[in-house]
Amino acid sequence: MAPHRRRHHDRCPILAVPAISSLAASALVLLLVLALLSFFAPPLMDPPPLSHRRSHRHRKPSNLTVGDSGDLRRSTASVEIFRVPRGGGSVKGDLWVSKLSKHYHGCSNASSKFLAKAITVPGRYLMIATSGGLNQQRTGIVDSVVAARILNATLVVPKLDERSFWKDASNFAEIFDVDWFISFLSNDVKIVKELPKKGRKVVRAPYNMRVPRKCTPRCYQNRVLPVLLKKHVVQLSKFDYRLANKLETDLQRLRCRVNYHALRFTKSIQKMGDMLIRRMKAKGKHFIALHLRFEPDMLAFSGCYYGGGERERRELGAIRKRWKTLHISNPDKERRHGKCPLSPEEVGLMLRALGFGSDVHIYVASGEIYGGEETLAPLKALFPHFHSKETLASKEELAPFSSFSSRMAALDFIVCDGSDAFVTNNNGNMARILAGRRRYLGHKRTIRPNGKKLYSLFLRRANMTWEEFASKVRTFQKGFMGEPKEIRPGRGEFHENPTSCICENAEAKAAADSDFHSHKVGSQSINGNVGVHVGEPTYYNYTDEDLDWSDLDYGEVAPLGKNSFNGTNLDYDLFIRPEDSLLEEIISD
Repeated sequence: MAPHRRRHHDRCPILAVPAISSLAASALVLLLVLALLSFFAPPLMDPPPLSHRRSHRHRKPSNLTVGDSGDLRRSTASVEIFRVPRGGGSVKGDLWVSKLSKHYHGCSNASSKFLAKAITVPGRYLMIATSGGLNQQRTGIVDSVVAARILNATLVVPKLDERSFWKDASNFAEIFDVDWFISFLSNDVKIVKELPKKGRKVVRAPYNMRVPRKCTPRCYQNRVLPVLLKKHVVQLSKFDYRLANKLETDLQRLRCRVNYHALRFTKSIQKMGDMLIRRMKAKGKHFIALHLRFEPDMLAFSGCYYGGGERERRELGAIRKRWKTLHISNPDKERRHGKCPLSPEEVGLMLRALGFGSDVHIYVASGEIYGGEETLAPLKALFPHFHSKETLASKEELAPFSSFSSRMAALDFIVCDGSDAFVTNNNGNMARILAGRRRYLGHKRTIRPNGKKLYSLFLRRANMTWEEFASKVRTFQKGFMGEPKEIRPGRGEFHENPTSCICENAEAKAAADSDFHSHKVGSQSINGNVGVHVGEPTYYNYTDEDLDWSDLDYGEVAPLGKNSFNGTNLDYDLFIRPEDSLLEEIISD
């Protein structure tokens, strides 16, 4: 039996070794797989989801918390290094004022040659039916004056869009000071409030037509003038962005005279807007105006995604169906290309990284925020002094305006224009017009997020200290802070970059010439600006894709469908080129 037992014990280890080896190998493979998964998994601090959805109630909108010392920090132990200081850190230069702005000023006076050619031919009347929300209509009003000048026609005060999604029946005189508009432009174009009448009837009914987007002066002379000579009264419908971006200097300066001088809000609107500004300034020495632009319609149109899971996709997807021809976008690609608005938390982090402390007061111009208060909570944690026209004024004070979307938008426009720093979270109509206006009126601080660069930085912020993050934000935002010559002359949409209307003083010109000789940087003159020398910018940050990704604006996203067109009853005419795609037509609504 003994030999038998020995043989039995000898066999046992031989049989056990393979089993143990297999288990060990399996465990090793499993550990390697887990290690790889954890390596390629997204960081713990990816942008938080919009947690208002029921399916994500268990997830907090943000893990930003206020520490014992008053610092904002991440609540997870693994990212304690990313701590947002209450003061926001220190930066070089003045955040509120551009040091170079004193070297530039708006210059839009007409040349003597242009004034001498101001001839209005009797019997030519041009009518304009604008489209969209307030700021989109503003572009049409500005360009209507130039179109009338090109055609040597009398301009009838433009019609505002009263039928669209915004359902604001306000006419021109209820938004703008119509008498000032007419008198200020009297040396450029003859403007009347209405067509001449014979008895109680107008002399001639208007002939309705459209022109292509970005129609040149020759386009107006070839397409509109022959009809005007025959019909005498022509109405151009759906009139927004119907004039070329690049025009001769005198016509560009006429645009500036209209936009920055002739278009004044009514006294009641301006008075209310000025009161809101005074109340903001009473709260602190400086204040920021933020055009947050994080409404459901905006996010749906942009095709962006913010981590809300299937519910977010379903909700925004339903809104996207309003635009029948809107292409299907890749959310990750849109974010990488900087075509998505930053989330409220990301905006707050950017501003704090630039150096704005938590004591700064912020005025927010926005519609309904997607996700409501939960989405706003991280921004309010970073900037507790959070205001809007509804918090600054009583219901009684806002009553004359609250039922009219254009008048409410006008109040936001006034406060944003009067702010010490304006921050835009998109590149729509209001953002463009205010950016151009603030450049023209002294290059007041205007900040636009560098979405392309900031996107990747926000993804990686869990792996760096606050100091590293803030340093990179300040580097990426160079060229996006509203400094002079950020955009090369001739680049960008004119309402945003009115280079023909911005002049440089002798001191700045001498410095530019000195810089040219020492660094061999090229320069470019602007036609018609005698004694003005505007050089190439130090850095170029806008591409055509960046500049035209969306013409949308606060309160300017219409749910387009079978009843989408407005202005006049004519939705089609022979003057629209086939290459003007429907998407290009609706994108500015």
